[in-house]
Amino acid sequence: MAYDCFNVTIEGGVAHLQLKRPEAMNSMIRAFWRELPDIITDIDDNARARCIVISSTGKHFSAGMDLAVFTGGASPVVSEGGGKQDRYVAAEAGRHGLRRLHNSFSCLDEARIPVLAAIQGGCIGGAVDMVSACDVRYCSADAFFCIQEINIGMTADVGTFPRLCKLIPQGWVRELAYTGRRLPAARAKEIGLVNEVFDTHEALVQHVLATAREIASKSPLAVTGSKVMINYAREHDTEDALDYLAVWQSSMFSGPHMGEAFMAKREGREADFPDLLPKAKTLSD
Repeated sequence: MAYDCFNVTIEGGVAHLQLKRPEAMNSMIRAFWRELPDIITDIDDNARARCIVISSTGKHFSAGMDLAVFTGGASPVVSEGGGKQDRYVAAEAGRHGLRRLHNSFSCLDEARIPVLAAIQGGCIGGAVDMVSACDVRYCSADAFFCIQEINIGMTADVGTFPRLCKLIPQGWVRELAYTGRRLPAARAKEIGLVNEVFDTHEALVQHVLATAREIASKSPLAVTGSKVMINYAREHDTEDALDYLAVWQSSMFSGPHMGEAFMAKREGREADFPDLLPKAKTLSD
């Protein structure tokens, strides 16, 4: 299927989503907000891959929300059918619109499989929201991160603060949010936002795809279990997380998968693990 904002390939258990609008600095136009969750949900629900990589093209990873998205919506009080729309009723509807934008990135966090981000050049505004929802981030030496919203007179609202505060020290979040300064690649690694910095974009993407293939070689059930438990531990205290881990292991611990891992190592071959199954359909599907 052709998309306006992404090239999508799936090979060797790795789905590679590549932003493809470099002439517009890969800004997030209206189509982006529909396409990303559709692509991720399809891969996840139908178990089409074991790991996802998001990369980009051109000089910059993404300039964030396209200005047309801001200017194309209705204002709090607008003329409709000769009358005026109540600003408070419009605000309630606007809340649901913003929640749809939130879900465009929450799908990355909620996917059963890991999502890795390869970032070059500018990662600005909404792009910071997006990569914050990924499992792991890597970048090239020319990369920088900017909470751009403060520079245009607004508060970041698509996921930056709920997620970024759990990735880096709060003081850094506050400085970036209040000033709109750029966070360079080296400092991003120093404070733990990215795992590694690479000299070139090519080396960056090569490494991230290799890491994704390594993840894809592991037991998909064990990988998704790890993601579930890491996400759960992030949101709960230690005792609750341990209890939930016990519930998970009591129902999904797989002796045969462990046996295959040991046998493959003994025989010097790649282990052959079953893929996750497509998600069960609900009565409404």
